[in-house]
This record gives sequence, structure tokens and C-alpha cells, in this order.
Amino acid sequence: MTARAQILTRIERAALAAGRDPADVTLVAVSKQQPWDAVAAVLAEGQEVFGENRVQEAQTRWASVKPSRPDLELRLIGPLQTNKVRDAFALFDAIETVDREKLVRAIAAEVDRTGVSPRLFVQVNTGAEPQKAGILPKDADALVALCRSQGLEIEGLMAIPPAEEPPAPYFTLLAQIAAANGLEKLSMGMSGDFETAVACGATSVRVGSALFGARDTQHVARTDLTE
Repeated sequence: MTARAQILTRIERAALAAGRDPADVTLVAVSKQQPWDAVAAVLAEGQEVFGENRVQEAQTRWASVKPSRPDLELRLIGPLQTNKVRDAFALFDAIETVDREKLVRAIAAEVDRTGVSPRLFVQVNTGAEPQKAGILPKDADALVALCRSQGLEIEGLMAIPPAEEPPAPYFTLLAQIAAANGLEKLSMGMSGDFETAVACGATSVRVGSALFGARDTQHVARTDLTE
């Protein structure tokens, strides 16, 4: 059984144990900094949803691949600089890291310019960790309201809980903020805690190392499936 098949089985079991439909949980393959042969192998297995941290790296990897793969879905799961918004719109199907007023206004301006928008998630810094991106929980309602006032449709929330603490309370907090704002999608859970996230209501889990193995930053991503 491949790593992907094992992860999907674990997601299914966690969902059923929580009384949920496994089909309501999407596996996002975190392909950042992975060698292309590893990504291509997962792609060949039928994986369609991938997460990337940086716009420029994603462009290098996926820009030539995406046009020939209409079912491919790319999600930006790393911080987005306002000067990269136009590039992000051109490549990504979802931006999961909306986290500040300046970025909201830049996204709204690009929506006005193009008339289209990727799906949008607000990132919440559930652990209030100074080194992490994301709006603080106490300010999340206001940021969602700002997005809506700018005509942006927010699909859900995203979070990365503190690494050294039990994740369940942070997943539960994110679910509570989402419910208070009428949001149904929750992007939470990674390689070490995705089953807990599913139990807490995750609708997508972002799995990298458990799927691909540890990242080797010496590899350069290849973008041509024929290579």
C-alpha cells in the first residue's frame, strides 16, 4: 500500500469514528520543496489537490503542468505578499492565508480588476505565536467582516496549531470561530495530527512529510511531466 493509500485509509477511519462522511475530508498534498519525481508519482496515483507555500516556487513547478490537467487544484498555504497577489490569482484555485487588512484590500482590488477570485480562507493564528502568520483569534471576526464588506466570499478558516502542544483545543477553537461566522470549511491538520483534525471537523488536511517523506531542499523541482 502506498503512503497516499495509507493516509486516505487513516482519514476514512478517523472520519467514520467521528460519525462523519470520509468524502467530506480532502487530502491536500503539500508538495513544497519536494523533488518533482516524488510529486509526479503522487499525481499519477490520482491525487488532484496540492498545497504550495510560495508563489514563485509554485509557478516554477506547476505553470506548465496545470493547463493540461483541468482537474488539478492548487492551494496557496503559505504567506502571501501583496505584490504577489496578481501572480497568485493566475495560478492558484484557493488562497488559504488571508490574514491582514492590507492583503484583503489587495485581493479585493484584483477581484475588481479580473472579475474572478480564487476560493479564500482566513488564516487564524490560534496559538497567538509571534513567529507565525495569521490573524489573532480575537480579531478574526472583524477580518472576516472586512472581507465581506469588500465583496469577498470567504469559504473557511485555516490554522497551524503550536507544534509542542496538543492540537485538539486549537482545532476546536478554529471550528468555533468558523461556526460563529457561518463558515463551513476548515483547513487544519498536518502529517502528525490530521486524524485529530478530522475528529474536530477538518474539511481538508494538509499532509507533506507523511506522504512524500522528509523534504530535501537540495532538489530542484521539475515542471515537465515528460522529463
